[in-house]
Amino acid sequence: MTYTTLSLTLIFVLIPLLLSKTLKLDLEKDTIIATVRSIVQLLAVGYVLKFVFDSEHIIYILLMITLMIGTATLNARKKGKAIKGITWKIALTLIVIEAVTQGILLGFHIVPATAQYIIPISGMLIGNSMVLSILFLNRFTAEIEASRDEVELILSLGGTPKQAIHNQLTNAIRASMIPTIESQKTIELVQLPGMMSGQIIGGADPVQAVQFQLLIIFALLTTAAISSILIGFLSYPTLFNERMQIIKNSISK
Repeated sequence: MTYTTLSLTLIFVLIPLLLSKTLKLDLEKDTIIATVRSIVQLLAVGYVLKFVFDSEHIIYILLMITLMIGTATLNARKKGKAIKGITWKIALTLIVIEAVTQGILLGFHIVPATAQYIIPISGMLIGNSMVLSILFLNRFTAEIEASRDEVELILSLGGTPKQAIHNQLTNAIRASMIPTIESQKTIELVQLPGMMSGQIIGGADPVQAVQFQLLIIFALLTTAAISSILIGFLSYPTLFNERMQIIKNSISK
């Protein structure tokens, strides 16, 4: 694809702009900003990745992964900023996910230990974990706010914080994992996944593309489980004080 043909794809940006203007949705500014940012960011990342892939130096690979984790952490923490220490909790979760998934993939020689494989796979898994973290924090804070009286009642009857918040915690974990599980039930029947489509467009054998896509969707299951469970169990103790009382405004948005 040339830059000339790429510029023609801006038609897909003009359509929502015209619809927003016609229906007075007031989304024109946000659409333009999102478009400009995506162009600048993706082109910049493209050139950076070309340099990293050509150099194949471990330092550059680690720097790219660190950048991904840092950016994902800063974005996800906005949804749980009232939870004490949420930034390091999310960062630790992303680091654990990266260590576990890459440890399995590289340790069992499932993929080559090259930047061409490590960085794209890390990006997909870290990005998915970021979204799941946001889903979990949204649901968890909503669950606690809606059942604060129930939590306080269990505590007043001698229950521990873990017992008092068990239902809300498991509900939030379940809710954040369901989208990943449900999407995998209809994969290929409803849509061709992005990674598989990209490989096929790039000329790869469809069967090999399917194999790599299976690798990703299986890894996403682990990502979904670790993200929700680890953030949940790291976060809930900070909602209570040393007297095992829920702290007021501890999760207020």
